[in-house]
Amino acid sequence: MYHDLPRGASFWLFLFAIDQDLAETTRKKHCACGGHLHSANYPRKPRGGRGELPEQYGSRLSFCCERDGCRKRATPPSVRFLGRKVYLAAVVTLVAAMRQGPSPRRVRELSELFGADRRTISRWRVFWTEHFPQTRFWRVARALVVPVVEIAALPLSLLKAFLRSRDPCQDWGQLLRFLSPITITAGLEIAVSRCSESIRRRWRRTSRMAGGIQGLTVVFTPWEDM
Repeated sequence: MYHDLPRGASFWLFLFAIDQDLAETTRKKHCACGGHLHSANYPRKPRGGRGELPEQYGSRLSFCCERDGCRKRATPPSVRFLGRKVYLAAVVTLVAAMRQGPSPRRVRELSELFGADRRTISRWRVFWTEHFPQTRFWRVARALVVPVVEIAALPLSLLKAFLRSRDPCQDWGQLLRFLSPITITAGLEIAVSRCSESIRRRWRRTSRMAGGIQGLTVVFTPWEDM
């Protein structure tokens, strides 16, 4: 059930409809200053759709405050995009999972299927195994998943937990909606004092505040060049 994505434009349009619902929820909340939010979508050129993407995938839904002097951005969570990065959320999740299990797909085969090179796929695996388990989102949301998800087997264990019915579109929609909080910056916050040592080293290399204040919250963007 989890070895491929549903084929055809209908699946991608289904995910777009979910994004529209998420965007409408954000719009109704208004800006923190009280101003109304107006549409201000980001242009996108997503990869990994294997030539099946509808025209709606040329942008990510976003808003901007109407008030002069504010104009603050409000970008809702997404089931289509992981932050500002080029590969589709479903592709990043599926490909990283396919590299696991008793017979992981060869990197060359995955590259040909989705256009992601070896280094990109390796970075996705690092994200799922090292960064994602440390996020505040996962520390809370993991309790909502049944059956229990094995951290060492992420993201394959997530796919096994969600993709269990005979309707892969609905299953993928539920999985990606569950993961949607990590598609905005706040969803990637982690506590440095609880990070793995490899993530701590990375943070020290990229921050002048490398003294390592215990309990400090820092935001990484692990999709930066993915």
